[in-house]
Amino acid sequence: MSETLRIQFTRFSAFYTPLIATIAGGFLENEGLKPVHSVAAPGKSAIAGLIDGSVHVAQSAPSQAFGPLEQGQTPPAAHFAQVNEKDGFFLVGRSAEPDFSWQRLAGRRVLVDHGQQPMAMFRYACFKRGLDFKSIVAVDAGSTPQMVDAFKRGEGDYVHLQGPAPQQLAHEGKGHIVTSLGDAIGPCAFSSLAATREWLASDMAKRFMRAYRRARAWLIAAPAAEVAQREAHLFAGIDLAVLTATIAAYQKLGNWSPHVEITRTAFEATLDIFQHAGLITKRHRYEDAIAPPPA
Repeated sequence: MSETLRIQFTRFSAFYTPLIATIAGGFLENEGLKPVHSVAAPGKSAIAGLIDGSVHVAQSAPSQAFGPLEQGQTPPAAHFAQVNEKDGFFLVGRSAEPDFSWQRLAGRRVLVDHGQQPMAMFRYACFKRGLDFKSIVAVDAGSTPQMVDAFKRGEGDYVHLQGPAPQQLAHEGKGHIVTSLGDAIGPCAFSSLAATREWLASDMAKRFMRAYRRARAWLIAAPAAEVAQREAHLFAGIDLAVLTATIAAYQKLGNWSPHVEITRTAFEATLDIFQHAGLITKRHRYEDAIAPPPA
């Protein structure tokens, strides 16, 4: 008799393929778990579902712990495994720029994702590449679909999007991917799996973790086309070639490293990024936000 495992995504995109593949690839069923997944309502964190008990595992980000920690509180959830160890956003321009330089953004209108973490990362990428963020015109065009529509209408010189939106624009001949933020920033604790510390002590957590490790190893080694085929039914309206190109781009970038642990080094890098953006007032303890994966 299989047990229902409830998973919630903060955002649902090909960027989170390690978790999506765990659901779509049959890895959880092999552990006697029946996955049911949902996506948090816009503006609502998936952490809320962990708190009210409606969700077992949430796709989140270690930076979610910074809010409570800044107020001297213990975060309600622990981040126990990484999904992505690099930023997954790309910059899309109007034309191909094989010799792209970040300095070209000075004075240009850039549709930047104004979510807290995407914006903090974008500012840090500018800093790492020697560009003054204040020199660009950062436009808030709204949600991802609104940003894509605005760019297609001719608004902005560049747009800042997570896969598969950039690959879809390129597929439609409406834009050209000029660079990735992952390359500019380097490894960091970007996105994670979170759960309550109580659940992490359960047998279900151990079974989930076995499935997640196997899914992650498979998707790192498998051809992108095979991974895309396996999860295509969860991406209605996204061309299979686009999904394949997106997964291949993340494999090449090294977003999905073989280890599942959120390392101290990656966490420290995220502290650097959030301090640079002025979003935290002190460097928080690794142990207060991060838990080891269930054994």
